[in-house]
Amino acid sequence: AMSETIVEMLPSGDPLEILQLPRRKSLVRFTSNEDSGRPRAITRIPTRVELTTLTRMAKRPAVDIEFQDLTFTAGQKRILKGINGIFKSGELTCIMGPSGAGKSTLMNILAGYVNTGVTGSIITNGHPRQLKLYNKLSSYIMQEDLLQPNLTVYESMLIAANLKLGDELSNTDKERAVDEILTTLGLSKCKNTRTERLSGGQRKRVSVALELVNNPPVIFLDEPTTGLDVVSINSCVQLLKDLSRQGRTIVCTIHQPSATLFHMFDLVYMLARGTCIYQGSSHQLVPFLAHRGLNCPETYNPADYVFEVLQNDVINMLSSEIQNGRIIKLDPRTDNNPPRSKLCRKDTVATMPNVYGDVKTLQFPTSFAVQYWILLQRMIIQRFRNSTALYLQILHHIFSGLIVGTIFWNVGNNASKPFENFKFCLSVAVFFMYTYVMVPVLVLPMEMKLLRREFFNRWYGLKAFYLSKTMSTIPTTIVLTMIFNAIVYWMADQPMELTRFVRFCSINVVLAIISEGLGILIGITFNCTNGAVVGPSVMAPILMVAMHGMGYGERIYPAMHFLMQFSFMRLGLVGLVTTLYSNGRQQMECKDYSPFPYCHYSDPSMLLRDLGMRGQETGNQLLGLLGYLLLFRVLAFFAMRFRLTTELRSQIIGYIHKIIKH
Repeated sequence: AMSETIVEMLPSGDPLEILQLPRRKSLVRFTSNEDSGRPRAITRIPTRVELTTLTRMAKRPAVDIEFQDLTFTAGQKRILKGINGIFKSGELTCIMGPSGAGKSTLMNILAGYVNTGVTGSIITNGHPRQLKLYNKLSSYIMQEDLLQPNLTVYESMLIAANLKLGDELSNTDKERAVDEILTTLGLSKCKNTRTERLSGGQRKRVSVALELVNNPPVIFLDEPTTGLDVVSINSCVQLLKDLSRQGRTIVCTIHQPSATLFHMFDLVYMLARGTCIYQGSSHQLVPFLAHRGLNCPETYNPADYVFEVLQNDVINMLSSEIQNGRIIKLDPRTDNNPPRSKLCRKDTVATMPNVYGDVKTLQFPTSFAVQYWILLQRMIIQRFRNSTALYLQILHHIFSGLIVGTIFWNVGNNASKPFENFKFCLSVAVFFMYTYVMVPVLVLPMEMKLLRREFFNRWYGLKAFYLSKTMSTIPTTIVLTMIFNAIVYWMADQPMELTRFVRFCSINVVLAIISEGLGILIGITFNCTNGAVVGPSVMAPILMVAMHGMGYGERIYPAMHFLMQFSFMRLGLVGLVTTLYSNGRQQMECKDYSPFPYCHYSDPSMLLRDLGMRGQETGNQLLGLLGYLLLFRVLAFFAMRFRLTTELRSQIIGYIHKIIKH
């Protein structure tokens, strides 16, 4: 390696020993001994991260990606128009183009994120791409830096290592591998910092580090420089270039890079209106344009100049000259074959499809049980570390319980106020429905973005995630529900019988879990804005049906009786009322202080008759509620699978389109 000589002078004017340093900008710091005037220590401070070989990571084959006559059609519009290209291992490739050129579409197709509507061929190492195998060899880092906010960098890396490496390495080796990656990417100093407190550049490096755990030979990045300052952008791209030098195929999209950034890429792939107008070295773009009579001024950024001159005739001319990507303009000053690291040996390239054997045997590195346990721990840690949200939930349940208890003070054993006690039961049911539906409706859309990235990059299976998501919320739901129940039950002067209180609490816990399941279903299906509209719109008819028959229960039409069974709120309301008034409830105290006191509902069975609840059993209502609990959870799982599985979603949408068309 080329080096340069740096001579530092002592305070006395004597020359310090000569230091031989690599030809990279760096600083030399030394401290002097005040007594002797001579330096005591010399420290070399690099101005950027310098990568070393990641020796502890699993070996992976190098992967070259080639695509031929690639076309993508959305509806009646052709987004990509028969483009061609090849992205080699050991190179940093940049896909560029103006807005609407098809950059993200091409990235999504090459990453396997979009498969429907695509024609043409994608080839890896000379063989047709096998998508299942290919997905296990590549990682897709999306534009948003989606990280678990309440975990530290080191914790996030260890979780990724445990999920993605499985039994390949021991726990000690996993920790060493994580330390090596963090050191390599310059993240050691912030390893114990929560990801929510990182800067934009650090978050981007953490996103890359998480996907480097299993050493994928192919990495796709969508707009990795978005939202970063100039220094962070250059550092990020230099990091990607150094990673590619270790034998990886790294492809990223950039909207409009600076001149300095533009020349950092090994290969530039330019798109305009779905066609390829240039593919080759960044240094060969200006000569290529000059050959076609487009002379870029010396003071211009070549990338800016191309976008300025793009017109229909220019696009057609450049696309024809480059044959829509079939011709690559290489830099004659280099061999265009950057050195590969030993981790991605060149001799494995030709045998890539057989490296892992039969595709059908390739499952997740960890079992379902291990995935479930790791994800459950991660979710519980985050839930308790988000102390603000947890304290707000506790205060919400306590404060709401005090309000409900104050409104319905001492109505539980008052025969003169039976309908007030019915309203008490209704208020309790409404509280749990609205509280537990709206939280996932507003929170889940953001979590879905992170889930999409981790699931697509094969961290874990959907079943393990969904089960851990379900189980992680149940303990806090039970505790918070019991706090509310204890307050309102005592303040409303309900029967102080342990059996009734346990049934009362059980129904409310199940109501809360059902409502959460409904909220999860809505939150998965819709974005935050639409979910906030759909949630109350769904709950309103459920509540109206539940209240039907108040005061004229025995005169409800049979058809309406049948319809009321489709409201889980009705089952919960009936369960609460029958818990308080059936099962041998004694005569209630008549607190009518008029001269001629009379309480028509001193006998609890009279109230149950007028409410249309006579003969109803609490156990049957609870069983019905458990059925709704299972129904909403299953529907939410399939909705999640529909959102995340592009092939399934595309097939269903295709079938619906055919039905409507015919």
